[in-house]
Amino acid sequence: MHSTIQGSTDVYLISGDPVEQVRAPEVFNLIFRTLGINAVLVPVHVALQDIEAFARTAFLAKNIKGMLLTIPHKSRVMGLLSHCNNAGRMAGAVNGIRRNAAGELDGALFDGKGFVLSLDYFGVAYAGKRVLILGAGGAAAAIAVSLALAGSQAPAVIALHDPAPGKAQALANQLAAAAHTHTNAPTTRVVVAASGDPSAYDLVVNASPLGLKAGDPLPCDVSRLAPHAAVVDILMKNQPTPLVQAARARHLVAQPGFEMLIQQAPDYLAFFGYAEAAQTVRNDATSIRELLYPAAMRGEIRRPGKLTPTLQSTSVPVPGVGESRLMPH
Repeated sequence: MHSTIQGSTDVYLISGDPVEQVRAPEVFNLIFRTLGINAVLVPVHVALQDIEAFARTAFLAKNIKGMLLTIPHKSRVMGLLSHCNNAGRMAGAVNGIRRNAAGELDGALFDGKGFVLSLDYFGVAYAGKRVLILGAGGAAAAIAVSLALAGSQAPAVIALHDPAPGKAQALANQLAAAAHTHTNAPTTRVVVAASGDPSAYDLVVNASPLGLKAGDPLPCDVSRLAPHAAVVDILMKNQPTPLVQAARARHLVAQPGFEMLIQQAPDYLAFFGYAEAAQTVRNDATSIRELLYPAAMRGEIRRPGKLTPTLQSTSVPVPGVGESRLMPH
């Protein structure tokens, strides 16, 4: 088990602006540490206008093996990529980059798949439903693409709303253009919502930054949610967010964004060449949930039966990246 950063350690970066809210370093450093992988994930705060130059330069270092991207960088690195997965092409954004054998950069988008798998995990229905996505950035694009490509399980309508003038329309146009080039063109209607009124929707997704800062307004009027509606707030910080709390106060199904990260972690691992680790996390991610879920939500963690192999938690620190808050169990 590697418990220190060595000269031979593979380095992965996660870039954002801001970056203080990210939880991926905790998750992936836990995985690396417990599975004996000599690697580390480090957050880097990079201004939006600098991300292309930074990514291009960072990959000149031979031991930097990959980069994760969060807001607002996901769409700004597309011009650097030689290859990209289908979801990334359609959304015009990626949240993972790696250097391939030819020295070129490959990109992939896992956010949307992680989100759809999180709905399945929570038992939230979306097939044939009306979905409102609040926000029109990279995460919103990823969610819309993966929902639209869900085949027979796809929603009937995906509505986009963003307070920035023209942003939701631009994303809707982009998704429509991408759909025409897709082999199995999605049948889901993607429309622009005139407002954030959630009353006509079965599922409401907060893919906006609202809720990251204390004092942020709610992304929608919770009193207007339909009695049968479900809410997912994909924020990784301040959970349960005011939106989740307000929806639960109305006895609605409202879930945090942790599961979106957990469900896409295996895809990140496989993308970076850790196939065995990816399968281990698919088998049992209990330790990751124990890391991410706050005390107030710890009782919501589902614990599987005995599975092998199992990702066991540890309290062994990795100098420079902090210490796991998990204790052995």
